[in-house]
Amino acid sequence: MVFRIGLVGCGAIGMEIARALDCGQVPARLAAVSDRNQERARTLIAGLQDRPPMLALDELVEHSDLVVEAASQGAVLEVARAALSRGRDLMIMSVGALMDPDLLQTVQDLAEEHGCKVYLPSGAISGLDGLKSAGVGEIRKVSLTTTKNPAGLEGAPYILEKGIDLQSLKEPTLIFEGPAREAVRAFPANVNVAATLSLAYGGQVEVRIVADPRIKVNRHEILVEGDFGCISTRVENVPSPRNPRTSFLAALSAIATLQSIVSPIKIGT
Repeated sequence: MVFRIGLVGCGAIGMEIARALDCGQVPARLAAVSDRNQERARTLIAGLQDRPPMLALDELVEHSDLVVEAASQGAVLEVARAALSRGRDLMIMSVGALMDPDLLQTVQDLAEEHGCKVYLPSGAISGLDGLKSAGVGEIRKVSLTTTKNPAGLEGAPYILEKGIDLQSLKEPTLIFEGPAREAVRAFPANVNVAATLSLAYGGQVEVRIVADPRIKVNRHEILVEGDFGCISTRVENVPSPRNPRTSFLAALSAIATLQSIVSPIKIGT
């Protein structure tokens, strides 16, 4: 039987997921799509060979074995309730929403009650396998430094609240420093990776966000220190051609996660 995937959110990441399913890169079928912006959904569907229907969320869930949330942090709770309460597995791309402990607990409770799995792709970073392995012992420090071109930070709540003129920056500038929970609220479209790190670690991740007008990549540098030794990773991602706030690797990690879900062999921690 063909594995059916329902896609909620037809933006930059949703488009890449849909295309991967359409071309057979993931051995599954895109059963339906849903987006509050119906014109965006129609555009996505029109670009596919095997065109799925555009359905309301509840209908999409009924036609799916797994639901992919690729919409926004604000959509996570609604999508999670709709999918998990009907016994459907769920993949969440807007991981920052799970920094709300009440929402995280709700998702966990629903998954346990209905026997479902919830998948959180690694996103635009590397090293999560090592971090999870290290977490079996004692970890003393986890930090993340994210550096982006100012264009990728435009419109973030923190930028608007502080009145930061990103266009005036001429050199690398530290614009935020604090715990991951605050970073995710301040930059909800930019640092889902901070939330993913926090959830994998289970402790506080210190986050620094730097705006650098000279770079054209999204850079994420992670440092982990503990009983095991030290892990240091640096990833320089090409921004998504459809959304400079999103790294292309984030979309690829979603595709790789789907490939892993449907594969009988699992590689990595």
